[in-house]
Amino acid sequence: MPAVSKGDGMRGLAVFISDIRNCKSKEAEIKRINKELANIRSKFKGDKALDGYSKKKYVCKLLFIFLLGHDIDFGHMEAVNLLSSNKYTEKQIGYLFISVLVNSNSELIRLINNAIKNDLSSRNPTFMCLALHCIANVGSREMAEAFASEIPRILVAGDTMDSVKQSAALCLLRLYKTSPDLVLMGEWTSRVVHLLNDQHMGVVTAAISLITCLSQKNPDEFKTCVSLAVSRLSRIVSSASTDLQDYTYYFVPAPWLSCKLLRLLQCYPPPEDGAVKGRLVECLETILNKAQEPPKSKKVQHSNAKNAILFEAISLIIHYDSEPNLLVRACNQLGQFLQHRETNLRYLALESMCTLASSEFSHEAVKTHIETVINALKTERDVSVRQRAADLLYAMCDRSNAKQIVAEMLSYLETADYSIREEMVLKVAILAEKYAVDYSWYVDTILNLIRIAGDYVSEEVWYRVIQIVINRDDVQGYAAKTVFEALQAPACHENMVKVGGYILGEFGNLIAGDPRSSPLVQFNLLHSKFHLCSVPTRALLLSAYIKFINLFPETKATIQEVLRCDSQIRNSDVELQQRAVEYLKLSSIASTDVLATVLEEMPPFPERESSILAKLKKKKGPGAVSVTELEDSKRESSELNGAGERGPDPSVMAASNASTPSPSADLLGIRSAAPVSTAPASAGSLLVDVFSEAGPAASSGAVNDDGFLRFVCKNNGVLFENQLLQIGIKSEYRQNLGRMYLFYGNKTSVQFASFTTTVSCPGELQTHILGIVEPLVEGGAQIQQVLNIECLTDFSDAPLLNIKFRYGGALQNLTLKLPVTINKFFQLTEMASQDFFQRWKQLSQPQQEAQKIFKANHSMDTEVIKAKLLGLGMALLDNVDPNPENYVCAGVIQTKSQQVGCLLRLEPNAQAQMYRLTLRCSKDSVSKRLCELLAQQF
Repeated sequence: MPAVSKGDGMRGLAVFISDIRNCKSKEAEIKRINKELANIRSKFKGDKALDGYSKKKYVCKLLFIFLLGHDIDFGHMEAVNLLSSNKYTEKQIGYLFISVLVNSNSELIRLINNAIKNDLSSRNPTFMCLALHCIANVGSREMAEAFASEIPRILVAGDTMDSVKQSAALCLLRLYKTSPDLVLMGEWTSRVVHLLNDQHMGVVTAAISLITCLSQKNPDEFKTCVSLAVSRLSRIVSSASTDLQDYTYYFVPAPWLSCKLLRLLQCYPPPEDGAVKGRLVECLETILNKAQEPPKSKKVQHSNAKNAILFEAISLIIHYDSEPNLLVRACNQLGQFLQHRETNLRYLALESMCTLASSEFSHEAVKTHIETVINALKTERDVSVRQRAADLLYAMCDRSNAKQIVAEMLSYLETADYSIREEMVLKVAILAEKYAVDYSWYVDTILNLIRIAGDYVSEEVWYRVIQIVINRDDVQGYAAKTVFEALQAPACHENMVKVGGYILGEFGNLIAGDPRSSPLVQFNLLHSKFHLCSVPTRALLLSAYIKFINLFPETKATIQEVLRCDSQIRNSDVELQQRAVEYLKLSSIASTDVLATVLEEMPPFPERESSILAKLKKKKGPGAVSVTELEDSKRESSELNGAGERGPDPSVMAASNASTPSPSADLLGIRSAAPVSTAPASAGSLLVDVFSEAGPAASSGAVNDDGFLRFVCKNNGVLFENQLLQIGIKSEYRQNLGRMYLFYGNKTSVQFASFTTTVSCPGELQTHILGIVEPLVEGGAQIQQVLNIECLTDFSDAPLLNIKFRYGGALQNLTLKLPVTINKFFQLTEMASQDFFQRWKQLSQPQQEAQKIFKANHSMDTEVIKAKLLGLGMALLDNVDPNPENYVCAGVIQTKSQQVGCLLRLEPNAQAQMYRLTLRCSKDSVSKRLCELLAQQF
């Protein structure tokens, strides 16, 4: 920077600032400022031309007045005139004023751009840096349009000075973040990447910030940077602190550059080149080794720099998740930090170990620190550290330690900070459900949860426990006994009353034999809580009372008296009044058989994922719960549900719902997964709830059907994924109706603009989209769209989903086949052996049969085959085929115009690894289509 001449002290500015500081009141300050503004305005408007020094001085005063919080509406032109000065100090003040006061819509932008162009082409490094700083500070779209093509040329030019290269790289980064569509590297890409080999460490540090940002958006274009980054990192890590003297910070060589290199490598998978990968592993091992060495300085700056590199290295090891030795070493290193006196280090260690716990290589190593983590949960003063400890316990939990972890979390919940109680409750509920082997333990845990933190137990939690109790015959009696005892507490949370009302209404008869829990005792216990409850809970209790009349006829008179009282049949709440009147009438006029039919026990609920996981995911934000975790939960919950893949008979369900409390409807998922749109649901709203993560996206106009066949025998999962977008689906079908939830997840940190989706259907299907997706999808966000489907007649062509959006200015166009196949509309048909073969013979026309003999594409595992056939939607019939190795299925395809009966026979030959698949349907086109689809599944 040029030396400041003696006359540049601006004594007038110093005097003005001194006067402002000496003002005794706000009024005096305003008076002095107004006086100065009037003087500056007269000087600017005067006939006498001002010299550069005077302009600079007055512009500085205006800038100071603006920084004091006063509006400045003149002086901009004088500041622009300073840009043409050849004197550094005058040009500097001009650029400073423009950077602070000129907005992107100013009429002066064109003049400013001309001045900047002159400075960029002047080859004076000081003037070039000033111009680049101004571009970066203003960062307007107009400036990006004017200079986006010029700055890369300056950056890679061989004669550009190092200081200018640094400024150019950071300026280009700023423009790319504000207007990514205008900054196109193109021919400069390879030369920008090779800046990682620059001799000047400052240039490398600035360039790597730019390359990292570009790599996140266009990884394929910049993948050559991996080997260069590894090479540069290796040189830094292996160097002594004296080798990079100018860039050594408290005995740590180039810590900022090291962190940035490690962060850049996290944008890519492990290197494919063995030599590069080996060199990188050596670097990571060296960093872990240095962490074990005694500190070279006791100052906090030394440990901060050293630990910053260590944590970035551990993040890279976790990202690769392919080096067991490094993962275990990283875990052990983090374990040492768990008891460090620095709170920040303990927090970071817990946070990193949460991620390590999800790796198959390091999960066991993480579990060895369970006692330390439990201690942190109990003793940490900082609530954020306690929250991370709870997260880590949740992540390290498995069947071997579930009871211990759940017990500790329940114990902590009694004194937990209010801000994290709801999340803690959800986690305890998920763990208790996921790892329950003894279902009485599960019931005890959830009831304990309600007792300890009832205010934070959401509807999803108590819905779920009821769902599981209904689906498990072996736990119903225990649940009824336990909840009866819990209700005897003087102070009982309303959620406990809800659970008690529901379970005793369904299974109170299982404990009625004990005089201490006789029917009247149960009723009186529930009714003693009635006046303390809210309207929805009272409604539930009224439904429990009418169920009691069916279960225990001896309570009929007592309950009718309650229903008949004015506080019920004349209740101001229309819901309570209607229930009381209808239940009273039902109990009075219905015969015992009718009453038993209407009020029969709830049927088992169909298998589905836990809605509690969806609640936790929603609370934590996008990406908080992985697809794998949801799928794991589905497998675990299928054991808990005990309902297999069959759903309850719709007529029975309808009859039961007519007399059960309104919250019970949500156990069928009517409210659990509300669509984004507020549009009214069509006929498809009969379907049960679905929850999911999102799935993937690309920029291709061709139809993509890569994931289509994976969904023939399943309804949920990731349909498509690339580096930008993930698209996931959850779907449910009943008779000729279907509902599909589409989840669009933005995997980048950049906003998707003009996001639109359209669905085109063959004539045999009719679709209706509930709500339009938002046109802007923020980076890392996920949006949901709901699609209702109606099958009018049999079909072979699937609907097409077209997605268009702008990413980085480029239009992305993706067309996918939606996995809607004819088998989705199957209704299960149970048949005896005689009926099956009688129907088989009736479908004997040649065109009604489709047969295919093919080689097995997958393992011929019995359970896998059964799961796929059940996923197909047909009923799997046991003891029907004379050969027990064969599989036979039956089902009816429901369309709006007709029903198509279908019979299937699958004959595996394990020795030859072959199958013979035979389908007979009442419509020949359906036989052929099903045969084609199924042959590719086995």
